[in-house]
Amino acid sequence: MSFAVLTTERLRLRPLRVDDADALHPAFADEDLMRWWSSGPHKTVAETREYVMQNCDGTRWQTWAITTTQDDTALGWVVFIRSLDRPNVREIGYILNRPAWGTGIAREAVGRVIQFGFEELGLRRIYADVDPDNLASIKLLKIWGFQQEAHLRQEWETHIGIRDSLIFGLLQDEWQAAREKG
Repeated sequence: MSFAVLTTERLRLRPLRVDDADALHPAFADEDLMRWWSSGPHKTVAETREYVMQNCDGTRWQTWAITTTQDDTALGWVVFIRSLDRPNVREIGYILNRPAWGTGIAREAVGRVIQFGFEELGLRRIYADVDPDNLASIKLLKIWGFQQEAHLRQEWETHIGIRDSLIFGLLQDEWQAAREKG
């Protein structure tokens, strides 16, 4: 799997490392933020380290640490999850430490990974699985042109109970059309 370091004007997205766990622990320990995640808040840095380690394997998960061009400290991550039976499709996910919220960093990082997926990996489709109450994530996906494709009722058993799921998708030709419009 191709694993490039990606850059934007402000950001450097590099492969996630186990030593990013300390910097990412505040996000994974944040009860409000983890409400939208598939697992509950982490109680210890060791728990976050184990989770980060699983996401560093590079086989099914392609995870970029979000850092700035000025500081290599991980602010969050963007992940592509490879489908086992659909080589040109990826699920995208992201998380960002609370102090970076509202700065446009998530929008910028997610947009760069989408661009990489379509333009450099040749993907035909990128999708996201989102809790219906995660309005900030839904807004971010819509900014990049994702369309809601499904509402899966009682899809997930999570630490906060049984939850519905919204599936948002973006096709390569939709991305190209949006880019051509500017």
